[in-house]
Amino acid sequence: MGILGGQAVQAQRLLDRWRDDTDVEAWLVPVNPVPPGMLKQLVRIRYLRTIVTQLTYYPLLLRELRKADLVHVFSASYFSFLLAPLPAVVVARLLGKPVVMNYRSGEAPDHLRRSAIARATLRSVERNIVPSVFLRDVFAGFAITSEIIPNIVDLDRFRFRPRQGLRPRILSTRNFEPLYNVQCTLRAFHLVQARHPDASLTLVGSGSQERALRTLTAQLGLRNVTFAGRVDPRDIWRFYADADIYLQTPDIDNMPASVLEAFASGCAVVSTDAGGVPAILTNGRHGLLVARNDHHRAAEAVLRLIDNPSLASELTGAAIDSCSRYQWSAVRTQWLALYQDVLRARALPAPSTA
Repeated sequence: MGILGGQAVQAQRLLDRWRDDTDVEAWLVPVNPVPPGMLKQLVRIRYLRTIVTQLTYYPLLLRELRKADLVHVFSASYFSFLLAPLPAVVVARLLGKPVVMNYRSGEAPDHLRRSAIARATLRSVERNIVPSVFLRDVFAGFAITSEIIPNIVDLDRFRFRPRQGLRPRILSTRNFEPLYNVQCTLRAFHLVQARHPDASLTLVGSGSQERALRTLTAQLGLRNVTFAGRVDPRDIWRFYADADIYLQTPDIDNMPASVLEAFASGCAVVSTDAGGVPAILTNGRHGLLVARNDHHRAAEAVLRLIDNPSLASELTGAAIDSCSRYQWSAVRTQWLALYQDVLRARALPAPSTA
């Protein structure tokens, strides 16, 4: 399933890896397929876009899922759940195909509380896979069984570079949406720049809050702030390689691949303790955690890393060591075992009632 944001990156990485693998034949059914013929013109009209896309998506699902032995559905939350994962599950059921639901949204607590449809759908599939202990615990709170298979980090592309002391070169790669609270990142950077006038901040991403963030940058009188825009996932490694500190301040999160990419690249990491972040970043071991929406603590953590090179070196060393569990060889084994288990279970005859 084609999904926007970090989920799309993980979906594409998984798909790319399977394409080079002889044990699994995988292909993508995009949730936003290009409509045929004259319908292409209608997607430019705001209120018709969703209708036209869905009318193109449903027949595509029917055609493509017929060829599959198993359907792996990537899922976000809220309205997108109804538009993409739910139809895929319904069509898979009509065709008698087993479904593995790969739910990845940090907004799960609120989404599942609000949506009986989502809860029922998740309970109906063969297996639910989540990338973090955080989401597994959320699912358990709604009596939904799930298993953990973590995100993938590409250690070939994101190469570790030891830093001999940290420069105040700070990176954030979170989209400009309210749940990621990039405003807090800017306010923390304001305090860092008061101590280090040459400090720089690069913001990779885009979103609904971009204008507000640019306005706040001007209001705070910040210098050396670069809005890099949306960057192709194949090229984003360059930004990590150029930075020394990775800073993110989300209010809601799951298992951000951005943190793993920072680990793999040798950036020291400061993050809020949102959602599943503490499951991959132990405070004082792999990086520094601070309370959500506390830009003072976030700035203090960044300054602590700059002032203490030995601490930064210790943290980045432990962080890169932790990445072995997220590399493809480890994650592949888990996915392959899951697929085989689901297909074996489908092949077993029903138990006798005699």
